[in-house]
Amino acid sequence: MTLDMTQTDNIPALMADIGTRAKSASATLGFASAEQKQKALENAAQAIWDDRENILSANEKDMTYAREKGLSDAMMDRLALDLDRIQAITDSLRSIAAQDDPVGQVLTEWDQPSGLNIQRVRTPLGVVGVIYESRPNVTADAGALCLKAGNAVILRGGSESFHSSRAIHAALQRGLDSADLPVDAIQLVPTRDRAAVSAMLTMTDTIDVIVPRGGKGLVGLVQREARVPVFAHLEGIVHIYIDENADPEKVLKVVLNAKTRRTGICGSAECLLIHENVARTMGKGVIKALMDAGVEVRADQTLSEIEGTVPATDDDWGHEYLDMIIAAKTVPDIDGAIAHIRQYGSNHTDCIITEDNAAATKFMTQLDSAILMHNASTQFADGGEFGMGAEIGIATGKMHARGPVGAEQLTSFKYLVRGEGTVRG
Repeated sequence: MTLDMTQTDNIPALMADIGTRAKSASATLGFASAEQKQKALENAAQAIWDDRENILSANEKDMTYAREKGLSDAMMDRLALDLDRIQAITDSLRSIAAQDDPVGQVLTEWDQPSGLNIQRVRTPLGVVGVIYESRPNVTADAGALCLKAGNAVILRGGSESFHSSRAIHAALQRGLDSADLPVDAIQLVPTRDRAAVSAMLTMTDTIDVIVPRGGKGLVGLVQREARVPVFAHLEGIVHIYIDENADPEKVLKVVLNAKTRRTGICGSAECLLIHENVARTMGKGVIKALMDAGVEVRADQTLSEIEGTVPATDDDWGHEYLDMIIAAKTVPDIDGAIAHIRQYGSNHTDCIITEDNAAATKFMTQLDSAILMHNASTQFADGGEFGMGAEIGIATGKMHARGPVGAEQLTSFKYLVRGEGTVRG
């Protein structure tokens, strides 16, 4: 018997029903044609654009709710939608739609002396549960990427983005329906009740993997309580190291963009490490430029000599501000920078600015962050910028998926073994 999805007083029954629906849908979606999935995504993109006024109206309800809750400016920015951001959502869906279908791709193939032919091919994971905060575009990105990879998905958005996510989700389901795919392939948990999150974490019979996307508190909760495997998207404690052989013009361009373009995203720079030989020249210049742009610079003892900086405390190292604040510290050399990042980083994204290729190679070899950059803004730490169309998150763990999680990363593989009446001796 199907539950009325508007009745949320019995959360365990509601989530069990959602899980059963998702598992059933995944069985169909796993062998859906590439053309069907492409059509669903293209039509969903058009449905979102056609429904843009309703989505903006829903987002305004969320913004009002968020203001009443006293959300920070950074979180409000993450939540806000406008026509440009809705256009970006539709562009992402169309980009994902145009990609090659990962399901069924032959990863490798070989023949054994026994006469067996063996192929390793991509296959869907099954049912993906995505738990996220604030950003309503994640509803579209996660739904689209899971669909492209042949997975059903259960979306549990943040309470702040409740109305926006519902409006976007409705458009995604219209896309599925237009392509004769089960609408239960993309489901949105219809309640703000946190008991739904706890239920998802234990749904081992119906959910194959959980992807948490949010702050340290959310990810920590999921990692502690989940019985379902987790792709962790940890906080972005992003460092930029300015080497003594850096180009001052590149330093200004990269650092200012990395910090100020959008402070509320996980690729925003949070700590500046400056070689002591250029601290009072190039370092001073970039710090003044940051302050001129409205950034509060929390500086170590050496850099706090610069007028306008704020003395840093121990809590400023390894802190994700998601705001117009950056920590700044001098280091004796590249080894000092690497040691600092190893101690305080989150294995998300770290960058070196230098014209010394040997130094860049050392930095990128000896650090093990999911993304390492050379002379490029850390704001590029994004699946869309990596050519994936979008991302479901930046995985900072080392098992299965790592870095931007796109459609390919939402697949596993299976072995296809063929013989000619072949038997083992």
